[in-house]
Amino acid sequence: MLKLYTWKTPNGFKVPILLEELGIEYELIPIDISKGEQKTPEYLVLNLNSKIPTLVDEDAQGGPLTIFESGAILEYLAEKSGKFLPKDAREKYEVMEWLMFQMAGVGPMLGQLAHFVRFAPEKIPYAIDRYTNEAKRLFAVLDVKLAKGDYLANEYSIADMATWPWIRAAKTMDIIDFGEYPNVSRWFDEMDSRPAVKAAIKKTEAVCV
Repeated sequence: MLKLYTWKTPNGFKVPILLEELGIEYELIPIDISKGEQKTPEYLVLNLNSKIPTLVDEDAQGGPLTIFESGAILEYLAEKSGKFLPKDAREKYEVMEWLMFQMAGVGPMLGQLAHFVRFAPEKIPYAIDRYTNEAKRLFAVLDVKLAKGDYLANEYSIADMATWPWIRAAKTMDIIDFGEYPNVSRWFDEMDSRPAVKAAIKKTEAVCV
């Protein structure tokens, strides 16, 4: 049995998308970060960094295995299942490039932009301009890449699953003009229409209330 501790945030949606695509049974355990549940002593035993998500694979070889950080979880599940992460070195590391691009750029920068535009107690023009410009730069990189193929690494992979929830958040909050990035928009709509993606969002939002 797989146990996934998560919440209804962009990072929290990534692993459910992969699990739904794989058709693997899992238990989704909500960790309400708005109430600080990620900082409880019980959760810190699983994730010393007090963030979501965390995966516990009770049937892992050698005994139960606990993994935190969404990218590490995605890579683990993809390698274990043999799906959505190619075995060929060149193809595998193209996926890994774009996975790391999301984790090092798309997630942090869009997260900061959302914070300063929507949640900061005061408007700081310098911060808003800084993160808006960087978000636009990242969208432009994605748009150029997606002009060359349907997905970030040629075939559908964990890189797409990791990136899409953050693009969804930007679209939901209306902080980026998607009309400027037609290839990102096309890719977003294709991802949004996938049954597994829809199921992951619905299940996570239903549990994390």
